[in-house]
Amino acid sequence: MPVAASAIYFLNLRGDVLINRLYRDDVGGNMVDAFRMHIMQTKELGTCPVRQIGGCSFFYMRISNVYIVIVVSSNANVACAFKFVVEAVALFKSYFGGAFDEDAIRNNFVLIYELLDEIMDFGYPQNLSPEILKLYITQEGVRSPFSSKPTDKPVPNATLQVTGAVGWRREGLVYKKNEVFLDIVESVNLLMSSKGSVLRCDVTGKILMKCFLSGMPDLKLGLNDKIGLEKESQLKSRPTKSGKTIELDDVTFHQCVNLTRFNSEKTVSFVPPDGEFELMKYRITEGVNLPFRVLPTIKELGRTRMEVNVKVKSVFGAKMFALGVVIKIPVPKQTAKTSFQVTSGRAKYNAAIDCLVWKIRKFPGQTEPTMSAEVELISTMAEKKSWTRPPIQMEFQVPMFTASGLRVRFLKVWEKSGYNTVEWVRYITKAGSYEIRC
Repeated sequence: MPVAASAIYFLNLRGDVLINRLYRDDVGGNMVDAFRMHIMQTKELGTCPVRQIGGCSFFYMRISNVYIVIVVSSNANVACAFKFVVEAVALFKSYFGGAFDEDAIRNNFVLIYELLDEIMDFGYPQNLSPEILKLYITQEGVRSPFSSKPTDKPVPNATLQVTGAVGWRREGLVYKKNEVFLDIVESVNLLMSSKGSVLRCDVTGKILMKCFLSGMPDLKLGLNDKIGLEKESQLKSRPTKSGKTIELDDVTFHQCVNLTRFNSEKTVSFVPPDGEFELMKYRITEGVNLPFRVLPTIKELGRTRMEVNVKVKSVFGAKMFALGVVIKIPVPKQTAKTSFQVTSGRAKYNAAIDCLVWKIRKFPGQTEPTMSAEVELISTMAEKKSWTRPPIQMEFQVPMFTASGLRVRFLKVWEKSGYNTVEWVRYITKAGSYEIRC
């Protein structure tokens, strides 16, 4: 595995070194001068986060008013380096009460050096979990007066978390009411032609969980994915139940998921971390249920007038509704005056983005509101350039609806004490890049 870091520097916006740590002897201690001279002084910080100077590679990221710079001279794993920076900042924030800036670094030199020695060894990242590190690095950081309240002290026994397989959860958790909240959040990405044909369509989704469970529970999640249902029918020697099944693409799991069991049984089983976390991410490209259909008609009447007619049809069920629907219809820059007629919501002209903005606070299912607009343009003596007609953009949020058709079939919680659990499941579909050419 390529090394992730030979040295790490923390700089302020002036380029002064706040703190640094050398992990290998293949880079010199004055490499930060090259970064300051060739990148900071030339003001090329926003061009690319990876630069090569004098045989060394610099990976840098700005967090608040601090630049974190990683220097390597060999073949390095860039993704691992940036992942290390992100998790290291999250670790520092957990010690500093949610703050990470120049003042927090100056007030916590000793603690930062101790953490840097623990989270990386000879350029290779080690354990960066705040829950585990707080079990044996018990020093508290100097907190900002605006920081959040300190969390409860963890159980002092760190043996299982450091050496065991369940490093993301500590023992001894007790809740009066055992609850599991599960959210399926999807974003629909669509590009439709002016004739109504779909040019590109996919759904990216994630399953978010919030667990407040006592002990060390073992959870099992069942979805209506095609492969999982087929595998379950084979193991139980039963025919597959009728109903819609979906094919998940590009699935990634949280580290708590038992991948061996998933590969053999195609079931998502895991011991969850305490609190909120992202269980899995996925993508779907086939069988997408579009929540809305947009039918635009734009007519250019000479050089100074346009007629815009837009009909939006909600395809989801009549008992459901969308919230915060915004349709942005582009118009030419030389727009002077507009007048509207809408059957639902409100519409206005936004000169800053050259769009007619139609907003509907609550959009019921199986309805077809329309908007008609007359647009007056400024007449110019110059030769008229053809209008490129940017696509119509749409924003929305539809509760209890999934564009992919993904459904939770069951969520089972097993714990040796046998307590009762309350499960809450919620579905949300949002607009990612929802564009319709006109």
